[in-house]
Amino acid sequence: MTEPRVKVLLYLAPSETEPDAVNEAYHRISGDLAGTPGLVANQLMRSVTEPAGYIVMSEWESLTAFHAWEEGPNHRDTTAPLRPYQDRRRGNPFGLYEVVASY
Repeated sequence: MTEPRVKVLLYLAPSETEPDAVNEAYHRISGDLAGTPGLVANQLMRSVTEPAGYIVMSEWESLTAFHAWEEGPNHRDTTAPLRPYQDRRRGNPFGLYEVVASY
């Protein structure tokens, strides 16, 4: 049996003085992540009800693939541009979700 796909949600809130910073950092990081083993896709989404709220959703082939990248030497440097905008009002600024059903 194959491992289920995993979605990683990163909650972000740009500063009022740098409203485009999240968008710019997302595009820079996405370019750097192109071709990363196990990464299926990623998306930047902005809240319709809270325009200052963003989520980056990345989809991974498996939890094993995500952990291999996360524990690798490039993870922290590659994702550093978004770190200042992590939305810590939720407690943890990210979530890991296994896909248990899909149509």
